[in-house]
Amino acid sequence: MALYATRNRDEALDIVQDSMLRLATRYSGRDASEWPPLFFRIVERRIIDWHRRRKVRNVIVSLIPGIDAAEDPLENLPDQRSPTAAQQLDSDRGLDRLGAAIEALPLRQQQVFLLRELQGFDVKQTAEAMQCSAGTVKTHYSRARATLRAALEDHAHER
Repeated sequence: MALYATRNRDEALDIVQDSMLRLATRYSGRDASEWPPLFFRIVERRIIDWHRRRKVRNVIVSLIPGIDAAEDPLENLPDQRSPTAAQQLDSDRGLDRLGAAIEALPLRQQQVFLLRELQGFDVKQTAEAMQCSAGTVKTHYSRARATLRAALEDHAHER
């Protein structure tokens, strides 16, 4: 979830690490069955904070002449474990389509899908994290999967 929000693996890992630390320090006395929904809420808040800080940083950096706020010099370094160009292109296209399809989902469907698929939450945990009923979770999850299946169907045929 943090990876989709930041589109940067290192930033996402920082968010998750910070969230885990906060969960351990503030909620260690609670029952372990309560941790997954609490963790989701903490991650969600950390993502919002990250976006706020990034917006302020970009404004400040844009005021400095000669520096491009969007440019990251480390991204231009080659990865020695890289797949072939064709494999990478196919993978990138697939991930771009998946990311765009997930982003196009209504917010509640997007959240349910990410919690169920990426976080591995069950229906009950997802309902607790989102503060809604299990039926609502099932409905949004079903709709999200149907929408994503339709959006990505042509990509599967291209391969």
